[in-house]
Amino acid sequence: MQAEIALKYDDPQTAKAVIKAILPDNLVTPRSLSVKTSLKDTEILTKITCKKLSTLIATIDDLLSCVSTAEKTIRLTKGLNEKP
Repeated sequence: MQAEIALKYDDPQTAKAVIKAILPDNLVTPRSLSVKTSLKDTEILTKITCKKLSTLIATIDDLLSCVSTAEKTIRLTKGLNEKP
């Protein structure tokens, strides 16, 4: 089984920040699971391959949770850096 998740951002800096936040999760995976993430301009593409549906769903859930946290942090940081 496999899934591909494409995330597109308005600017390259945001895409780079998000991929940096999620890449550490891709370093060590069980032998039956493959997670490959790449960045091209403003788009992050993640390809997940595994044998069990439950593992695929859990991996997608974990990835999207990490992405959501990164996006919230980026929005908060941008808000703090804006001049009043």
